[in-house]
Amino acid sequence: MITGKLPNDLLEEIVFKYIKHTRKDIIMGASVGEDNALVDFGEEVAVLSTDPITGAAKGVGKLAIEISVNDVSTSGGEAVGVLMTILAPRGTSYEDIEHIMKDAGDTAEKLNVEIMGGHTEITDAVNKVIISTTVIGKVKKKNILKIQEIKEGYKVLMTKSTGIEGTAILLNDFENYFKDKMDIKKIEEGKRYGDRISVKEEGRTGGKLHVNYMHDITEGGVLGAVWEAHKAIEMGIKIYEDKIPITEITRDVTNILQINPLRLISSGSMLIIGDDITIKKLMHELDEKDISSSIIGEVIDKGIFIKNKKGIETIEAPKADELYRAIEKLQ
Repeated sequence: MITGKLPNDLLEEIVFKYIKHTRKDIIMGASVGEDNALVDFGEEVAVLSTDPITGAAKGVGKLAIEISVNDVSTSGGEAVGVLMTILAPRGTSYEDIEHIMKDAGDTAEKLNVEIMGGHTEITDAVNKVIISTTVIGKVKKKNILKIQEIKEGYKVLMTKSTGIEGTAILLNDFENYFKDKMDIKKIEEGKRYGDRISVKEEGRTGGKLHVNYMHDITEGGVLGAVWEAHKAIEMGIKIYEDKIPITEITRDVTNILQINPLRLISSGSMLIIGDDITIKKLMHELDEKDISSSIIGEVIDKGIFIKNKKGIETIEAPKADELYRAIEKLQ
């Protein structure tokens, strides 16, 4: 099997089909294009999600907390706490574990979530540090996003720019490779892209304005997120490549490695769908918070397309993220 998140067709074929038992109090369970499970507790709904950090070598404590909180943010909810499991290879020092936990603790404090518990283990089952986090949050039932109300013509918006997390990982973990290929100022700025990975504010603002759908752009990049959104909303989407924001630094990194920036892991960016008036209000409020946003497409009746220089092409289902292909080249 290829490295990376299991492709969605395989998820449906060998994972989801065995999830047979359902309960009435589970409002939303396992499905493509949804970042969270929702559990009914009366007026409030518990929001739950789980994620591992496997691609990064540096800053994994910070990433683990931010990625978890990002998932809850896509529901418009508030993250409350995180359970954190650390699996570290033999040879890991006490100082390494302490550094991971300091980063995680500082990030949790910044985002106002509590690390409620977890598990820490040294094991020869892994050859690098793996962190898995499970986050719990809450949202008022009346504020659950109304995906079923999405109509043709609704706008598709993304925040910030594509490839944020992938750029940060590659420049932090393989800085020496880029030193003779990029300006040092660009490298230093790209390494700091890790400071842009939280989408908590986008989620809070989108939830307040009652947008219809939000999805954290993670593995598979913006094209993967658009494909997953199309599955989740059960409608078509058409996007425009020239509308997708990409920084000069990300373009440089992906050009050097000959990888597709639109398929590069992009935590820090959120995909949002809503009607024209709501999206305009959202863009205005995000701009006041110094968060950039761009309308990159619209909802259509059926199909999943991107318009580029070649014409109109069908967006294929996401496979392995370009980050893993890049790491294989660099190693």
